Amino acid sequence: MLKKVAAVAAAMVSFCGPARADMDLSGIRASDIRGDMSGIEVPLPSRPGADQQAASAEKEWTIMVFVNGKNDLEKYALLDMNEMEQVGSSDKINIVTEVGRVAGYDSGEGDWVGTRRYLVKKDSDPKAITSPVLQDLGKVDMGDYKSVIEFGKWAKENFPAKKYMLILWNHGSGWTKGLAGASKGISYDSETKNHLNTPQMAVALREIGGVNVYGSDACLMQMPEVDYEIKSYVEYIVGSEETEPGDGYTYNDFLGPVIANPSMSPEELGKQAVNAYSDHYLSIGQSATQSLVKTAALDGFLARVNAFVTAAMATDEKALVKSALSKAQSYYVRDNKDMHDFLSVYASSSTSQEVKAKAAELQRYISEELVVHNRASGKYSPKSKGVAVYMPGYSAGPGYGELAWARDSRWDEFINWYLVKEGEGPAIPVYR
Repeated sequence: MLKKVAAVAAAMVSFCGPARADMDLSGIRASDIRGDMSGIEVPLPSRPGADQQAASAEKEWTIMVFVNGKNDLEKYALLDMNEMEQVGSSDKINIVTEVGRVAGYDSGEGDWVGTRRYLVKKDSDPKAITSPVLQDLGKVDMGDYKSVIEFGKWAKENFPAKKYMLILWNHGSGWTKGLAGASKGISYDSETKNHLNTPQMAVALREIGGVNVYGSDACLMQMPEVDYEIKSYVEYIVGSEETEPGDGYTYNDFLGPVIANPSMSPEELGKQAVNAYSDHYLSIGQSATQSLVKTAALDGFLARVNAFVTAAMATDEKALVKSALSKAQSYYVRDNKDMHDFLSVYASSSTSQEVKAKAAELQRYISEELVVHNRASGKYSPKSKGVAVYMPGYSAGPGYGELAWARDSRWDEFINWYLVKEGEGPAIPVYR
């Protein structure tokens, strides 16, 4: 097994320590594309066993990895490609990648720059990428959601399968405006200063036609603010509540069992992604989080969140809520709290039986229905239960109210309720 690097290069430490974190880059506002998405849903890919699938695709899975190495993660892009080549595609599994690089970060592999598409083939050289280059695209803005769409459509057209997984590989910041200049999103391109924001992730998945499993090989992405946005276009979501070490997924550990058992269901493949990641970092003594969310459970989750919020806002326990969020399990972005743990802390001190009952039901639903697999180790165990939620302690970042989660849930109202003093305007503008 290719030995893993435990931390990001020194250049990364300045804003995230040993992890993939948010960068001070600009992107298109969520509101700029909100109109494109209203009322539109795309059916998910057919479930395994459908007659039309069997007729149109011989392979079981096509795993598409959008490897944006156009920043200080470049060396890990090369390492992860070599990990994939330890396994390689098979007669039942396609592994296809789009890999981008820029000058100035790593000189490996001849220091080529630009963007290339590969069909990953197995080889015996852990230090050289030998898979065939199917396309050399030159300069591509890998922070543009349209580039993700083009890659996904190309991969599906050229490598059809019964089931699909898409992985976005890069820095991630989930939902956050908590750090000066930081923007929510994923896939930061240091050359173009662009990245995907959360609604653009949904547009990309919609235009691709949906996938069975979506994975963020990036920091801080397992949040209802992200998951709810993309729920119509994916069955299962793999992500981390916390930052990821620079090397992210251990692709040989992840893909090896998939090659050995290509008939894995989407849930089984999602669990394999969680286990491979978690087992590796546990083996080297590094704290980590990774979980699998079932999107079919998000509507029931929404209803229980709203029931809890209604109960909490009927009390005069704002001070208890603020105290609970200060004590709950938090992450690199301190405004991100494990929702299950927050509910435990708050409900234990609440005098409202309704709050206690609604919190308990929401916790049960998170653990038994929404999060179908969760792994947390080291300092994140046992309080990290698989879903982190935005809970600012002092002021709310702009733009939150534009998310689908804020539109449909009462969580933005809850934040306004506990955060805003009497006589002040709302911390989060309401977009209804």
